[in-house]
Amino acid sequence: WLAALVFVVALLPGRRACLSVLRADMSFLFDDGYYKVGKNGVSPFQNMCAYLGGSAIQTVGDNPVTAYRQLVQQYAKDLNGDTVSPKVAQGEANAVFRANPVSASLSGLWPRLIGVLLKRIPKFGFLLGYSYLVGEGDPGFGAATCASICSAPFINPVRLVEKQQRAYFKQTGTEKPIREILSESAAKNFAPLFRGTIPLMGHSLASAILGLVGQPRLQKYVQKEIGSTGAVSGTVTNLVASAVVSPIYVVVTNPLSRLEVIMQTNSLKGKSIGAGEAVKELAADMAKFGLAGVFRGQGIGIAKAIVSLTLFHEGRIFLTNKFKAHNLSKLD
Repeated sequence: WLAALVFVVALLPGRRACLSVLRADMSFLFDDGYYKVGKNGVSPFQNMCAYLGGSAIQTVGDNPVTAYRQLVQQYAKDLNGDTVSPKVAQGEANAVFRANPVSASLSGLWPRLIGVLLKRIPKFGFLLGYSYLVGEGDPGFGAATCASICSAPFINPVRLVEKQQRAYFKQTGTEKPIREILSESAAKNFAPLFRGTIPLMGHSLASAILGLVGQPRLQKYVQKEIGSTGAVSGTVTNLVASAVVSPIYVVVTNPLSRLEVIMQTNSLKGKSIGAGEAVKELAADMAKFGLAGVFRGQGIGIAKAIVSLTLFHEGRIFLTNKFKAHNLSKLD
């Protein structure tokens, strides 16, 4: 995975500076202390593995909802380029899923699973690495900011490939092959892989602050207030915390998600859509359909966020407890 990160960095402008920053920020991976069990019962390395495992579980579980939401947002425009009502766009997405239920539900899954490494290792690496370097027990808002900005160039190519795979379902009824996507990108020196990086930074920041930092803290509060009696399980408090955080997260990120879809689903062979042009398209949608135009996919987004956060943290907590039990067994 380090080779994959270096490859992506090599495509960036100012790559020598980027590689220097990467070496400096990821050097903690070669520190013996990174593999030493801390006060929380696990080593930072085990903590990283638990985050990655939780992310893989989340990815498989929420993929059908993720695919459906993208299509609802993408079909804001018909094949002639005319903006249609949210109800019409939802009907188009429903038609695609009815015609190809399995293919549509699984579309983009392989890039997302591969992205658990290519996307999550940089994000969690910067998040947990920052926390380790500054001596934080649990990741804080500084770590979330660092992770969202520094990891965006690594995450964006995977998100673009994932969206491109689903982009032509209505026309072809099948996924667009990954090799074809990469071939079209290679013809333009891989520059298309970085379309949508700017809105992704905002999206990633909101995700890190609310999902990776806010949700665990809220869960601890819920556990303290209503779970201390033992009548409510950790899974229930996790679900309650996710249900509280998710609407806030979706309201903040839905417009940013729309910008990503606009910028990343147009033809890689054609002219790219810049952030300014995407904002104008979003504004035109709002002028025509009001807030319903801006917040297309809002309801399904909230459902997705609840499912995603719950699956992620349940998986993470399960794996963390397994690591703790393993570490304790070694002391016996």
